Parts: sequence; structure tokens; C-alpha cells
Amino acid sequence: MATFFPTVPVEEAPREAHPHGPERLRPVVLIVDDEPIITETLAAILNRNGLTAITAFDGLQALETALAIPPEILITDLAMPRMDGLELAVEVTRAIPDCEVILSSGHPSSFNLAERISALGCDFAILMKPVHPTDLIDEVFRLLRKRNRAVSPPNLSAIPI
Repeated sequence: MATFFPTVPVEEAPREAHPHGPERLRPVVLIVDDEPIITETLAAILNRNGLTAITAFDGLQALETALAIPPEILITDLAMPRMDGLELAVEVTRAIPDCEVILSSGHPSSFNLAERISALGCDFAILMKPVHPTDLIDEVFRLLRKRNRAVSPPNLSAIPI
């Protein structure tokens, strides 16, 4: 039995705009943490709120992922093996200058982090762990608005916590 698949030359194919326009594509957020439960939980929260979350479990894997799929926002833990979050953030923003960064840490020794970031000439957001989901969503959408990204924030009262 033969199967027939009709073909159409590209120049004759109907041209139809994306039904929602390119501005309706979901923003990509790269989440990096060496604790999989944190990474997967944050990804689930962001995915449920209209974003496309991709994950990595260390800095080197995240850098490789970011170069292949440039994120609009990088959310990274500071303390990780192989490459720490601050080094990752610097490398990602060097390669992708318009990527926004949220650094997170649960270590009290990170108190001088703002000074270290300022000394590097960077402008990264900082969230201390544990981060409440609504605080994370607020910060992500604040950064998207900063980029003039036309996305609507979710109804935060409807987020299951």
C-alpha cells in the first residue's frame, strides 16, 4: 500500500500570520539550582503562570543551555558546584546582554552580595530563600515589564500555594 503526501512549493504555500502574533510567545525563563526539587517546583510555578521555564542543575549546564536557548530571565542559586550563580549570571549577561537576572540564596553569608554585584557593574535582582511564589512571580513580571515585554501578569490570588 502506497501513501501519498501532497507537496506544495514553498512560494505557493499560504502565508498566515501566527494567530496571536510574535508578541504572544511565552517568555523563556532559565531556572538553575543544584537541588532538583527547587528547580522543578519553580519551573512548575512559572509554567502555570504563562511562562516557558527550562531548567539546569549546575552553572556549566545552564550556560550551555542559555547559549542554545537564550532566556529572557535567568533565575539562579548562588551556591552551586562547578560554577557559582554569580559567575553564571555574569557569563550569561555577557553572551546575552538583554537577559535579566534574579539571584537567589539561602545562605546568610550572602549579605554583601549587593556590593559584589555593584562592584562588577551589574544590575541583578536578589531574592533570599525561601522565596514565596507570589514574590517570585512579582519579580519575574517586574523584570519583563522593564524589558517592555507585553505579557500580562497572572491573577496572583488564583495561584495555588
